[in-house]
Amino acid sequence: MSKNYISREGLDKLKKELKELKTIKRPAVIERIASARELGDLSENAEYHEAREEQGFIEGRVQEIESLMLSAIVVKSNKGADVVSIGSTVHASCEDGRKISYQVVGPSEADPAGGKISNESPLGRAFIGKRVGDEFELEVPGGKIKCKVDKIS
Repeated sequence: MSKNYISREGLDKLKKELKELKTIKRPAVIERIASARELGDLSENAEYHEAREEQGFIEGRVQEIESLMLSAIVVKSNKGADVVSIGSTVHASCEDGRKISYQVVGPSEADPAGGKISNESPLGRAFIGKRVGDEFELEVPGGKIKCKVDKIS
């Protein structure tokens, strides 16, 4: 089983989703299946097939969340740390003038549009272990550019 680095907030979010799936969505879809069965011929019953499909999705997501939680390693915020690690927020400037800022998180929490990148992504791997002032190369569609870590928070 691989390690799943996750923040306390990310773990709490998974717990909340799991509770909703088990206590609200699962019972609701079971009720929909029972109601659809009462309508008769299941081979041509679209409501039944749709509810069964949703049930499969719910059960798959429950298993996925439970697996993520079993392998979860909760990381603490690294505010004040001088080396980038999981949980750090990195601010960097690149030679093309762009400024980037991302929090390094585990793969299950990655959301690049929301400012969170996986420690397993190319940029995440480039950040890990860096200190303020360290330079690194970043692969972009136009080639490679040099960037420098300005701040770690």
